[in-house]
Amino acid sequence: MKTHDLFFLIGCLLLQTISAQDYYFPERNATWETKVPKSLNLDASALQKAVDFAEANEYSGSRDLRIAILKGFEREPFHEVLGPTKKRGGPAGMILKNGYVVASWGDTKRVDMTFSVTKSFLSTVAGLALDQKLIATTSDKVGTYIWDGTFEGEHNSKITWEHLLQQNSAWSGELWGGRDWADRPPREGGIDDWRFETPKEPGTVMEYNDVRVNVLAYALTHVWRKPLPMVLKENLMDKIGASTTWRWHGYKHAWTEIDGIKMKSVTGGGHSGAGIFIAAEDMARFGMLFLNNGLWQNERILSEGWIQKAITPSTPNVNYGYMWWLNKKGERHWKNLSENIYYAAGFGGNFIVIDKANDMVVVTRWLEPDKIGDLMRLVNAAKL
Repeated sequence: MKTHDLFFLIGCLLLQTISAQDYYFPERNATWETKVPKSLNLDASALQKAVDFAEANEYSGSRDLRIAILKGFEREPFHEVLGPTKKRGGPAGMILKNGYVVASWGDTKRVDMTFSVTKSFLSTVAGLALDQKLIATTSDKVGTYIWDGTFEGEHNSKITWEHLLQQNSAWSGELWGGRDWADRPPREGGIDDWRFETPKEPGTVMEYNDVRVNVLAYALTHVWRKPLPMVLKENLMDKIGASTTWRWHGYKHAWTEIDGIKMKSVTGGGHSGAGIFIAAEDMARFGMLFLNNGLWQNERILSEGWIQKAITPSTPNVNYGYMWWLNKKGERHWKNLSENIYYAAGFGGNFIVIDKANDMVVVTRWLEPDKIGDLMRLVNAAKL
């Protein structure tokens, strides 16, 4: 190794260590430590404006999430609630700076559905599989791992792990009663147009589609050979001190058998019920792990290489990586904010926002979804 390369490596390791020491990581069951905003170069009155804004802009859908789901997706043919739901609470959230709570609102310990925020947890389970070499590379064809017919045929056999993670696989078929063509169909056309449309070439077009996300969950269940909630708990959530209250559900009939053991295949969202049910404080812990590049205190939980892959823009959509949304200059760009921001987003205004440039994590529950950029601009305005 050349001398300048060695110094660069040492410098990177020192920066990583300093970063871990600068951040606060709460112990399990600990009261999350707070800091006076001014001590972290933030204006308390400006932060209060952000909190007031979040509380004043509650998601307008029903607090009975079964009703909200059926109404929100009523245009989809054959759509029904197939998994558990739960009546939600009111607006809640946390703003963290260097890991310390500088502002919070609502009940941050209440367990609620989190909808497509689940996708970022699912992506992370894939990252853990890659880190443990259960998957060699995301460019591998999924059909070389899952050979039960799910990825057979001229079209589906082309699909890689990366295609599934970036939601551009165009997987064609039916899983747990869900038909890929009936899930969030185009605004134009009718049922026959959608049913008989030729699938897009994998990797060319991003389509937000829960059936295909659930196919990823199913494939990862077979790779891990155990239920994904157990994988997440043992390999990540326990290590970051998450509570024992979160749950990850699948549809009532979504059972598969592996090694003679019947196990549930979970969902990547709550589009038809199910998904991850979780409290804001556990969401914040997950966010802190990503803010610190996969380290919890000084323990490596996720590789930094995986996180970089996860937040790399996909070719079809510059605002989407491996089931994380990116604040790049595309259709979903939040103006006047760092392009290094990335976030998990779910139906009903559930967000985990990672703002690495400002050492901040923002968690919101039940905010009108189109107000998240405004909220983040208010948070950004609090910098002294």
